[in-house]
Amino acid sequence: MRILLVEDDMPLALGLQQSLRHEGFVVNHVDNGKSAISALSVPDQDLVILDLGLPDIDGIEVLKRTRDRNLTTPVIILTARDSLEDKVKGLDFGADDYLVKPFEISELLARLRVIERRLGTAKSVLIICAEVTIDTAAHKVSINDEEMGTSKKEYMVLKALMENAGRIQSREQIESRLYEWGEEVASNAVEVHIHNLRKKLPEKFIQTVRGVGYTVNKT
Repeated sequence: MRILLVEDDMPLALGLQQSLRHEGFVVNHVDNGKSAISALSVPDQDLVILDLGLPDIDGIEVLKRTRDRNLTTPVIILTARDSLEDKVKGLDFGADDYLVKPFEISELLARLRVIERRLGTAKSVLIICAEVTIDTAAHKVSINDEEMGTSKKEYMVLKALMENAGRIQSREQIESRLYEWGEEVASNAVEVHIHNLRKKLPEKFIQTVRGVGYTVNKT
């Protein structure tokens, strides 16, 4: 899942980026409303975490402009404003959830998993294809109940494929799930991760569709 984090408190933003990346999310960060609106003009984010107290445009206005353009990207408001009026306003303007600072990262992650399941980017905590299972809460991969070690990028590639089991994923689609804005991407990065995964997974679990991309079967 690609997340746009809109937060002007830099220590908090850095902490959130670190925690979310550790959980396998791709996080792009902006620190003001204008940049958020610009970033959302291209619909390549799966979810927005939006602070309300931004230095230029209030977060509610960012949300309103986003919804006025019929952009349906889920938005979680993350703010110190804890009045009932603020919560109602945020939800009425199209937010999907409202989390008040200070908060526990575990609660934010739980809310993200709910939205993932709703979007279909994670069917459940467990994603199962044939004998391979991903536990998205524990970030573990197992084959016939025996845990399989993966690097962070390998895990993210496999998760992207298994979430879309039965559908072909191009190299560009997989890259979009792995890398953030400005992050250098080696031309053969996806191929290398696929190669390494194939050495660990059952034979022919990941299939190549020449000239198109990769896929895994649902069963």
